[in-house]
Amino acid sequence: MKRETDIYHRWVAWSEEDQAYIGRCPDLFVGGVHGNDPIKVARALQKVIDEWEEIFQADRRALPPARVRPMVEVV
Repeated sequence: MKRETDIYHRWVAWSEEDQAYIGRCPDLFVGGVHGNDPIKVARALQKVIDEWEEIFQADRRALPPARVRPMVEVV
């Protein structure tokens, strides 16, 4: 099922500083989710993104524009 938030760039990456995987979606919220398992972090990140979408829908507000784009296009 396609969701409105599917347009947003999200990523999970290892942080040496935090010694954990960090998941971010900068167009929707500041900060991120973290943990030791990248798959669990990706799932937690999607849950937060879904919650943000629900908040915007409940408030009848449009989601912000997607601005973050990958630097390299995959063909």
